Amino acid sequence: MYAAGIKLGLAGVLGLCVIAPAGAFEREQLQIVGSSTVFPFSKTVAERIGMSGKIMMPIVESTGTGGGMEFFCAGTGPQTPDITNASRAMKAAEAKVCAANGVTATELKIGFDGIVVANFKDAPDFNLTLQQIFLALGAKVPVDGKLVDNPYRTWSQIDPSLPDSPIEVLGPPPTSGTRDAFVEMAMEGGCALIEDAVKLGLKGKTCHAIREDGAFLDTGENDDLIVQFLDANPKALGIFGFSFLNKNTSHLKGAMIQGIEPDFSNIANGSYPLARPLFTYVKLEHVGKVPGIADYVSELTREEAWGPSGYLKEKGLIPLPDTERDEQRLRIAPVLAGN
Repeated sequence: MYAAGIKLGLAGVLGLCVIAPAGAFEREQLQIVGSSTVFPFSKTVAERIGMSGKIMMPIVESTGTGGGMEFFCAGTGPQTPDITNASRAMKAAEAKVCAANGVTATELKIGFDGIVVANFKDAPDFNLTLQQIFLALGAKVPVDGKLVDNPYRTWSQIDPSLPDSPIEVLGPPPTSGTRDAFVEMAMEGGCALIEDAVKLGLKGKTCHAIREDGAFLDTGENDDLIVQFLDANPKALGIFGFSFLNKNTSHLKGAMIQGIEPDFSNIANGSYPLARPLFTYVKLEHVGKVPGIADYVSELTREEAWGPSGYLKEKGLIPLPDTERDEQRLRIAPVLAGN
């Protein structure tokens, strides 16, 4: 429903709907959109409560973080989703749109994930610095004291210690929270390590701009598609969430970043440079009107789900510390109370 709307344009989708009066709801099914990274966790929780028979099976769609925010903040009523998942925090601009459209978003941090740079298991090993990542993917990079269009075609041209293979990287689109987090942590982080970065004009949008000459391929919101591409092209690298690497370790491996392995413990303790929190946002105006919101949040925040031994850990979610899980339960208490 919502995923198709991204192609048609949000205005077109809403134009097909009759805006219901405040307080009037004509659907009995919980609707969830958002991050492709959070999607497998959200779908697992939705299936658990759906199969319990308490409520109708919730609809969970992978629209990307940006797309999910757009739909979620468009307004209230049965034509808008009740929950959106995100692999980054809501932006100030998105919060403004929500407020302007009468949407009160209650934020719940659900755990951690890491962004990995991965390749085929039998391909060369990579140990990348943030600076090397920026030099490989930046649209403009410094060469001989000048900022120029990225000339690098192989990893060994950036550093002789890296494999002599072409720079071919598959990654998420601009609407993805994974892309936002990668740009902020890897691209901006690497940019800042360049000598005389500010003097060269390396700041802001220049640091965030990813090259568009074919070395980086936007593969859409489907992380599974990146995995399929890597299987077909062993020389390429892919950018996606740790949870997807975690379920594909039989044929893929993650590059070390700054000498740190992308594994569960390193992401949980914060030592892995590309670790990030994951979020769920609940539309408070829909609580008590759309069946299943409190059921979903209650199941998600059970220790048996998001705890250190919970079933979401098996899916790749890295749990919050005990004290932070308690804090998040207090934050979401109004939803569980049904008001």
